[in-house]
Amino acid sequence: MDLEKMTQQVVSLCQTVGKMIRDEVNRLDEQDVEYKGVHNLVTYVDKKSEEILIKELKKLLPEAGFIAEEDDKLARGSRFNWIVDPLDGTTNFIHKIPLYSISIALNDGEETILGVVHEINLEESFYAWKNGPALLNGKEIRVTDTEILDKSLIATGFPYYDYSKLDPYLDLFKDLMQSSRGVRRLGSAAVDLAYVAAGRFELFYEYGLNPWDVAAGALIVKQAGGQITRFNGDGDYVFGKEIVASNTRVHNEFLRKLSQYFFS
Repeated sequence: MDLEKMTQQVVSLCQTVGKMIRDEVNRLDEQDVEYKGVHNLVTYVDKKSEEILIKELKKLLPEAGFIAEEDDKLARGSRFNWIVDPLDGTTNFIHKIPLYSISIALNDGEETILGVVHEINLEESFYAWKNGPALLNGKEIRVTDTEILDKSLIATGFPYYDYSKLDPYLDLFKDLMQSSRGVRRLGSAAVDLAYVAAGRFELFYEYGLNPWDVAAGALIVKQAGGQITRFNGDGDYVFGKEIVASNTRVHNEFLRKLSQYFFS
């Protein structure tokens, strides 16, 4: 399998579907919004995007199955699986806030071997493949060399349905407001991860996430020289519902700080 070539094909597909999504933003009406759960929104654009992506990804690797946000009835493959978020940042999209993305990863068993995050509004394609570089629109990207949280810009996301960890989460947030250069909440976990890889953030953390939110971005961070774990420091971050992704240098300092609120 030529992973580099396949990655480039996925990038091209995301760019094509991204233009379709951007063309639809001003046509969207409140009546087009559906609720999958509490504050968990979906539109016909999410569904249309996923249909196109799945159709084309099947052509690229016919034996692969799918783990996709908008259709949990898709068959999973015995070895290869595409992990697809057709529109990460749907709430931003609905409110016409220009930050949302397409996220596509390919897993070989439990290992992610290809990842693409395409931020639609700036037309920025972040991508990587196993044993290859991390790239942004064809140029190699790397995480920062920042060594302490006090000089770091941090990204996070807020839970919209699982509030079981909200108190320690807000306590940590308050701490980071005072012990870093700032904390940002953009509304697309895939973009947050891509921005860590590109050196725009030093660190991203969030809980309550799904594989399609993080699989592609986490690989890009890894290939850009970063580190990814769960809150407790272990490695099951794709399916583990929580993630810490960093430039490596600030990772342990952050985990020590996090543990004071979550594991004390």
